[in-house]
Amino acid sequence: MSDLTITKIRFRNGRWEGHVSGGGEQPDITVLYLDQPVSDVSLNETETAGVWELVIPIPSAAVADGVHSFVITCAGQDKPLYHFTLLGGDVDSTDLRTEVDLLRAELDMLKRAFRRHCVETA
Repeated sequence: MSDLTITKIRFRNGRWEGHVSGGGEQPDITVLYLDQPVSDVSLNETETAGVWELVIPIPSAAVADGVHSFVITCAGQDKPLYHFTLLGGDVDSTDLRTEVDLLRAELDMLKRAFRRHCVETA
């Protein structure tokens, strides 16, 4: 399912909404925040074939000062499909903390993939 794309629709009322398109069957989507899966994520079919509606409820812990990154992945892929970041409090929009937080999330994902690879090839 390497041809999956995610398009943001809106972010409001504590919910991030988007469309996942591509591929033939419904993908196995996981959303990570602080290297933990976000609960209650929904992925529902739309009227358009090959397009699903993705709804991510934002955890209350992410509504706080600082930089909060979310990484959307698909099972079987080592590369993130999409990411988005929430900024709260007195954070400068040019602050490098956003990039560092995103890099940290991607590094955690790569570490998990590497460990899984080592277990599977051992």
